[in-house]
Amino acid sequence: MRSVRLPFIPARARFEQDAAFWVLLQQVVVRGFVAVKFLAIGRILGPEAIGAVSIALLAVAIAESLSDTGLAQAVVQHREAPTQGELGAVWSTLAMRGVLIGILIAALAPLMTSQFHMSGSIGLIFLAAILPILRGIASPAYFVVTRQRGFQKLAGVECSASFTDCAVGLICALSGAGAYSVLIGLVAGETLKTVLTWTRMSPRPPIGFRFKGISHYVNFSRWIWAGSVVNLLLNQFDKVVVAKLLGPMQLGAYQMSSKLAQMLLADAAIAMSQYLFPTFSEHHRRDTQAARKMFRRWMTVAVVGLTVVVIVLRLIAEPLFSIVLGSAWLSAVQLFKIFVINMAIGALIAVLVSWLRAVGMPKVATHASIIQAVVLCVTVPIATHMWGVTGIAWAMTVGLGSAASWMLFCIVREA
Repeated sequence: MRSVRLPFIPARARFEQDAAFWVLLQQVVVRGFVAVKFLAIGRILGPEAIGAVSIALLAVAIAESLSDTGLAQAVVQHREAPTQGELGAVWSTLAMRGVLIGILIAALAPLMTSQFHMSGSIGLIFLAAILPILRGIASPAYFVVTRQRGFQKLAGVECSASFTDCAVGLICALSGAGAYSVLIGLVAGETLKTVLTWTRMSPRPPIGFRFKGISHYVNFSRWIWAGSVVNLLLNQFDKVVVAKLLGPMQLGAYQMSSKLAQMLLADAAIAMSQYLFPTFSEHHRRDTQAARKMFRRWMTVAVVGLTVVVIVLRLIAEPLFSIVLGSAWLSAVQLFKIFVINMAIGALIAVLVSWLRAVGMPKVATHASIIQAVVLCVTVPIATHMWGVTGIAWAMTVGLGSAASWMLFCIVREA
């Protein structure tokens, strides 16, 4: 008898270093630790503390988006592997970027505490300023391993860092560290990850400040930077509005409902994009038609699976919040029902972006982000005036749907 199997899964289970199994394992373990940490600490501390931490992390996200070099994606996508000199230039650029971001965040900490109703929480922002520095000094060998599809090694590093983040954060929370426990755990996890990129990955770049020899990455990476700047508005604009107008308490409810929906839906697709981007890139270099067939199969699976999950999560939303987070968070249930739709669309976008970058069309993703930004600029003021924070969430849905539709249109047109 002939064996029956899905066309994109081998008949024999594969566990080599480039197998999708390691990406799935990484997703389950990493997101599991993140879920345990945030849900446990959220139950212990309540919405206001989570909101204060979210504002501190918001500063990091804004600064990193504004200064995204796109070098990581360029190293993965470029036809030729980087030389030692090129890796050294990449490290120098990213290290300097991380240090400058950290200094900027620390310098703006007093202003942020006054603008976002964070009296007495300036230490959270100072602690968050360490994160971009740690990420910047990590070895760019991580990008080379990604290019080589060394998913087993990547999973080991990511899982170790996530376990450290979760364990340290929970210990600090139970010891009475309050909101600081979230950031202390993040710093511990990023420190371990940076160390592992230097000790467990190769080739190691030469240490020394050099910035020449990577101009050929610029044409690709500039679109990544442009996309990051636009995505800054798309991903952080709503949080800034909620934090500025309503303060940490409301931001905590908004952020937790968004985070829970993200963990249950979008994170799986984002993690799979770590596998899909280099995999699509490799198949596209070898056989364009075969790569297109693979993309269509992945999109079909994603659409069907996400539809089922969204329906189930909306049905069990209230008991889920009551059991996991407690009665203090029940006000976030309605937001959660909207965010599961948002995150499902975001999951599809993650697959679309992986394909667009793999085939050398990152500008389409950037154009889609611009369309989404325009839609938000039109809909958010009206929706906020009429429905408040719920209106902001629905406006995000309309924007995400517009971006995904544009990407699909361009992909079909180029087929």
